[in-house]
Amino acid sequence: MSEIKLLIDDREVSVPQGSTILDAARIAGSYVPSLCHHPDLKPIGSCKLCIVSVEGLDYYPLSCNTPAAEGMVVHTRTEELQEMRRHTLEMLLALTNHPTSCLFCERKNECGELRECMRKFPVTVGCKYCPNDSQCELQEVVTFTGLDRIRYQTSFRDMPVLREPFFDRNYNLCIMCSRCIRMCDEVRGLGILFTNPDFHRNHWIGPESLQEADCKFCGACVDACPTGALFIRSEKWIRPDRTVVTICPYCGVGCSLDLKISEDRILSVTPSRDGAVNRGQACVKGHFGLEEIIHHPDRFTTPLIKRNGQFEPASWDEALDLVARRFTEIRDRYGPDSLGALSSSRCTNEENYLVQKLARTAFKTNNVDNCARVCHAPSVTGLAACFGSGAATNSFNQIEDADVLFIIGSNTTEAHPVVSLKIIKAARNGAKIIVADPRKIELVDRASVWLNQKPGTSIALINAMMNVILKEGLEDRDFIDRRTMGFENLQKTVEEYPPERASQITGVAVEDIIEAARLYARADKAMIIYGLGITEHTTGTSNVMSLGNLAMLTGNVGRRSTGIMPLRGQNNVQGACDMGALPNVHVGYQPVTDAGIRSKFEEAWKVALPSVPGQTSTQMIERNPGKEIRGLYILGEDPAHTEPDTNRVRSTLESLDFLVVQEIFPTETTRFADVILPAASFAECDGTFTNGERRIQRVRKAIPALCGQENWLTICQIAQRMGYPMSYGHPSDIMDEIASLAPMFAGVKFDRLDDGGLQWPIPSLDHPGTETLHAESFSCGLGRFNAVQHKYPAEQTDAEYPLILTTGRRREHYNCGSMTRRSKGIMWVWPEEAIEISPADARELEIEDGETVVVSSRRGSVKTKARVTDKSSRGMAFMSFHYQDVLTNLLTNAALDPQAKTPEYKACAVKIEKLKA
Repeated sequence: MSEIKLLIDDREVSVPQGSTILDAARIAGSYVPSLCHHPDLKPIGSCKLCIVSVEGLDYYPLSCNTPAAEGMVVHTRTEELQEMRRHTLEMLLALTNHPTSCLFCERKNECGELRECMRKFPVTVGCKYCPNDSQCELQEVVTFTGLDRIRYQTSFRDMPVLREPFFDRNYNLCIMCSRCIRMCDEVRGLGILFTNPDFHRNHWIGPESLQEADCKFCGACVDACPTGALFIRSEKWIRPDRTVVTICPYCGVGCSLDLKISEDRILSVTPSRDGAVNRGQACVKGHFGLEEIIHHPDRFTTPLIKRNGQFEPASWDEALDLVARRFTEIRDRYGPDSLGALSSSRCTNEENYLVQKLARTAFKTNNVDNCARVCHAPSVTGLAACFGSGAATNSFNQIEDADVLFIIGSNTTEAHPVVSLKIIKAARNGAKIIVADPRKIELVDRASVWLNQKPGTSIALINAMMNVILKEGLEDRDFIDRRTMGFENLQKTVEEYPPERASQITGVAVEDIIEAARLYARADKAMIIYGLGITEHTTGTSNVMSLGNLAMLTGNVGRRSTGIMPLRGQNNVQGACDMGALPNVHVGYQPVTDAGIRSKFEEAWKVALPSVPGQTSTQMIERNPGKEIRGLYILGEDPAHTEPDTNRVRSTLESLDFLVVQEIFPTETTRFADVILPAASFAECDGTFTNGERRIQRVRKAIPALCGQENWLTICQIAQRMGYPMSYGHPSDIMDEIASLAPMFAGVKFDRLDDGGLQWPIPSLDHPGTETLHAESFSCGLGRFNAVQHKYPAEQTDAEYPLILTTGRRREHYNCGSMTRRSKGIMWVWPEEAIEISPADARELEIEDGETVVVSSRRGSVKTKARVTDKSSRGMAFMSFHYQDVLTNLLTNAALDPQAKTPEYKACAVKIEKLKA
């Protein structure tokens, strides 16, 4: 993009073509007041405070919506401008009846953190409750312009303060800038807020209750408010003394967050405007579901040892000595492969690296895996089979510039809300949206085509789309000839799936299949976005390979705003796998069976290493005759809640000789532990996370570990007590070791990650990272088409179990819910589970909305409430898995995807019955 030069207050600045004068002023360091303006919103110029003087113009343009031009000479602060601003500001304060006592108080600089100001005015007159907090933009404008009084009579309106789950709405302080309304509409795409412009009397922003209006509580309106009319309650009386920037510990988007801290207590969390991924946006969990959790009284803060069936506190030395002794005894008596370790997609890269190193050096086994096994392994296997690399091909920010977005198996607005904002922006830029989902998710309202396929029929659907593309000659022959292999086999297979046959299999109308195929194939830039809805199946790997086939068939890979973007369920799913917390590979996906690679690690670690791949997590929690796991170390995971067929999992955990669980909260799994080691939360650790677009970002320690030590140190101490010397001075030393052993991370150092992180591969210290994979060639050379056939789900409905149950996430909750269910605000918004069924099924079953029912499968039963909604199609039901009192995974199926060895979660057959009195 070309740049232009102009003078701002005698300073020459260069700005991109299309910038406004206000943009240029900010780059120049000149403050220009602009109460109605926000960098994420379209400028409306309503407050008139941003006027400037431009030489050669006979009027005063608004800097927020006037384009900067080459050679402009701009003055932002003259006495004439200031006088006009004072008049404008005076009128604004009078029209909105904004309290002015604090604004013009000559002693305001003497105020401290008091509930009443120095002059005994009621606290509600202070914009941010304390005139010294420097957050209220109105205070800043008053100071800048020199306004010291207003000539018009005003009166305090004394409107009631509306209390929402996380923040207050005090419209006594509202100046009607409309930022909150526009943020909700333009950026979040919701349009829930609206104005009631009764100036000088009772102007306010509706609706009266955000919760009843289906607000998502993202907090974007609060962050945009310039005066404190919207204000987070946790900061109401205490001001932070410092801010630490870190990465959200929830989903795999990798949002940057500002942790605001006072005396080692986190007061509030706000999204960072400098975040490379989120750009100042967050979801309800990241914004409001952390500070209360970090300091929750349920936190484990001391080791616990089970004695006579009861957990008793112990010292770190006592607990670690016991852990090391018992693991050593089991290893020496039954052999190394009797031990196993489960690492965590919720923990840092450095912690995951140490867990797999602990397993291979101290346990002496490759029996190490992580919770990505159940969601991410099909992506690793499937994408690697097509492209040679099992990761997202592009960047989240490229979504906004795509022409067509094909979203399949992802309820993006609920599971990855910040990514959905990029989809919404793309749609507003003119992109066409194709949604393939059995449920009527929110994105269906923005879609050009909705492919409402039956669960477990994605392969037939994608094959049919490719059938149409080939029949109509829409494939990219040049790309196929130059960059792929195996096309002939694919062509033969997809010939078996004309839209008519696929329609019978999937339930999708023929014309919709054809339209989706044409939209995707004709686009210059088409991107595929998918989630767990296609990976947690017995055909998960084949589903992913089908998407790879579709992308290569049309040449939609290797360029910006194309490719395939798997959305990771947990914050460090990508990193946990990258770090070698897998049974068959070392860090950087280097096979344990390769003698040369193994030799490199043996030399670095000074120990002989096992050469046979270990057991996966699903195998470790099975009772395999002759391969029983007798001792298990679990870091930050809750398989007794989140794994399918949890009765089977619990039985295995009970049968172990020794179980160690390192966690921050009590979970279903900690109940079975012999030793519980307390863990440090994300806010108490230094390290890195790798998000779903391969971006390695810094996690920064904000407060001391509540349990006394960070997790990496605990892992090292176990290894040392088992006889293997594992010692580091800081997590940065661990990353240095990772970089020395894995070529794809060779250019990673902590100090290179401060400015938004880097996307791997990063092969050298001068490499900028890789935003788009496979630009010139695939990691495996030629891309490989993998012809796959439709296969029905492992479990079918019948007369006894007539409904298909699918599982997924709620926007407000995360994984097993051990964190989010401890947030009072989140539980206020979404307090309980319910099974969603269609109105037709509800009538047939004679079930009323809100009625308590029993849901049963061939494996178990749960009791929950029914929610009747048109989101569910007839014959289908939906539940999440976040609640301990409704253990949905008692119902789900443990049948395996044979390629990735991952269990089936979707397409579980159930029946729903009224609760008997």
